[in-house]
Amino acid sequence: MTTMRRIFRTPAGYVVDADGVYRTLEGDLFGEWHAGAEVPAPTTLLAPVMPSKIVCIGLNYKDHAAEQGKPLPAEPLLFLKPSSAIIAPGEAIVLPAGVGRVDYESEVAVVIGRRATKVSEADALSYVFGLTCMNDVTARDLQKKDGRYTRAKGFDTFAPLGPCIATGLSTDDLAVSGLLNGEVRQQSSTRELIFPVATLIAYISRIMTLLPGDIVSTGTPAGIGPLQAGDEIVVRVQGIGELRNPVRSDS
Repeated sequence: MTTMRRIFRTPAGYVVDADGVYRTLEGDLFGEWHAGAEVPAPTTLLAPVMPSKIVCIGLNYKDHAAEQGKPLPAEPLLFLKPSSAIIAPGEAIVLPAGVGRVDYESEVAVVIGRRATKVSEADALSYVFGLTCMNDVTARDLQKKDGRYTRAKGFDTFAPLGPCIATGLSTDDLAVSGLLNGEVRQQSSTRELIFPVATLIAYISRIMTLLPGDIVSTGTPAGIGPLQAGDEIVVRVQGIGELRNPVRSDS
């Protein structure tokens, strides 16, 4: 992994936080770049990356499989979310009319740094650019009704992402939590993942090529629950920060 940095995407471009000093990012985020002129701390953030695809992992924490009443998977359970579902920190999750219960799912998301096709597990972490927070928002009643994930997880605003990309973090033991209206509802660590990050990248890359900027969201721990209009949901990951999003009804 690279030196610890937090990289924010703003309307004016990328900004790098190096030990509390914010500088412009000059060059190619996934190629050669350097920190440029010092700038004030960013106040308006965009989603830190716009991937070609979001690959999500279902039932990747033992406690979450148990609360769903499902057996532990023998291999990673993959599904895709569209990039059109992505929203930035501070943007509202919109509850679609007539879909029933909509849940939050706090997750650690991996940002791929270079093209990955059929990579080995031993080399897989070298394809990681950094980590961010994601909320895998899910229309739970539709998921149960369909027996599939695409509709339930594909609505616009159902993939809050951010606040930044953190580089240089180990994926072995990062605290991840979800707070609903300030109350901790989810709390775990990436050490509890059934399939660790290296295993996921190697497995996925044998099926589909991962491109720079693509997201692999690693699954959610126990404690998922419903969202209501007026709520604020926070995904917090150690070393990355907090992803905050309000919730409103469709209108």
